Amino acid sequence: MYADGKIYIGMAEGQKVTMQLGMANRHGLIAGASGTGKTITMKVMAEAFSDAGVPVFLCDVKGDVSGLAMPGVSSEGMEKRIDKFGIRDSFQYRGYPVCFWDIYQEKGHPVRATVSDMGPELLAGILGLTPAQEGVLNILFRIADDKGLLLMDLKDLRAVLNFVGEHRAEYAAIYGNISAQSVGGILRALLPLENQGGDLFFGEPALDILDWMRTDLGGRGMVNILHSVKLVQNPVLYASFLLWMMAELFERLPEAGDLDKPKLVFFFDKAHMLFSSAPKALVSKIEQMVKLIRSKGVGIYFVTQNPADIPDSVLAQLSNRVQHALRAYTPGEQKAVRAAAQSFRENPAFKTEDVIMELGVGEALTSFLDEKGVPTIVQHTAVICPQSYMGPAEESARAASMAADRMEKYDRYVDNESAYEILEEQNKREEEQARLDAERDQLEKERAQLEKQKAKEAEAAQKKKEKEAEAAARKREREEEARERKKERAAERRKNQIERTLISTGAQVLKRGLFKTLFK
Repeated sequence: MYADGKIYIGMAEGQKVTMQLGMANRHGLIAGASGTGKTITMKVMAEAFSDAGVPVFLCDVKGDVSGLAMPGVSSEGMEKRIDKFGIRDSFQYRGYPVCFWDIYQEKGHPVRATVSDMGPELLAGILGLTPAQEGVLNILFRIADDKGLLLMDLKDLRAVLNFVGEHRAEYAAIYGNISAQSVGGILRALLPLENQGGDLFFGEPALDILDWMRTDLGGRGMVNILHSVKLVQNPVLYASFLLWMMAELFERLPEAGDLDKPKLVFFFDKAHMLFSSAPKALVSKIEQMVKLIRSKGVGIYFVTQNPADIPDSVLAQLSNRVQHALRAYTPGEQKAVRAAAQSFRENPAFKTEDVIMELGVGEALTSFLDEKGVPTIVQHTAVICPQSYMGPAEESARAASMAADRMEKYDRYVDNESAYEILEEQNKREEEQARLDAERDQLEKERAQLEKQKAKEAEAAQKKKEKEAEAAARKREREEEARERKKERAAERRKNQIERTLISTGAQVLKRGLFKTLFK
């Protein structure tokens, strides 16, 4: 609940325990073993921020935070708690203005970012790239900028990676060495991100982070709930989303200094999954963002089972703390309890280390910054009950909220022309040109073969003609020879005939001469 500029958290020794609204951007921690009431505390704080006109963002890792959209239900236990906390006059069962989001596009409006918005530095941290691979990724972004290749989604990034890999020799003199191994390493690093749903997160229309910073007509802050049941099982994508979101806020929001109330408050449940599975470079970037984003008027609250789940450098930035019960069955767990107890400013009324292990459900040790920014002494606090429904929202309530939140512009995926389409078109043109070149070469080859065939046929025809001419010449020679021989034979026959005639004539002459002589 919210009253008099303070967030009402609960009761301790008959006194109200509150958090200064103006100190809420100093970040915070809600910790405790499973089933000790962390989700209820988170809902109570989210309701109070909303009532104060502060927009809120929550990760719903179990699906039950969605009940903020519906009014709570009266029960005997609830009525007793209302009276116990002395809030009968101000308490009312009511739902809150909720906007549902879901990266997987199943239980809310899609949340998308572009690869260009993520940038090479953040993307390299998310993918866990080596320095050499990060250098190539920076070159890739530079080449994409120089060639007008927009990087909107992962298929754009893959397309440019393949393009740069194929033409790396051409770019080496301008941008530096681009090894095939580094390109291959980046492509391999994309696989886990794609498998976890990165193809859904990266794209258009990209989320305008300012759409989370809205109030309803009554001035209550919008409660943005990201359905994260599936998301938290995919730590690379979860970390990608978180880092992008903080980077966007840091870049978009001006320096604000100390404000009367935060511009926006985030609650990240299952923070241990974020820090335990994320690459070291990414964790370092998250640490840096947490330190810097306070000055933008943004408060971040991590929700986890044990404070030890949070890196010390981040934990040191979390000034507002709610510690639910911890269990200590092993030496390691006992050490964690001592560390959690030592992080509080001591209360002389009890031993913090003992109380942590004795807390009941809905009880917590709390310490918040006072109006001067000094941590208050730890208090054994009974956390008040939320006014909204404690459980998952009905689908009808979810649908009604989504229909009324005016965020339908994100529901339709837009695939504008970007690097993938440009390179695909270029590849098609190159393939078409290659096809035409191949056809031209084939025609040239066929033409050459045809000309060769024609030349061969002409040569054969010429040879045939020459052979025929030679044969004709030989035939003519033979015929001439035959004619000559015929003439010779005819001449011989005439000669022989003449000779025979002459002989015959001579014989007759001689005979007549002889007879004439004889008979003279």
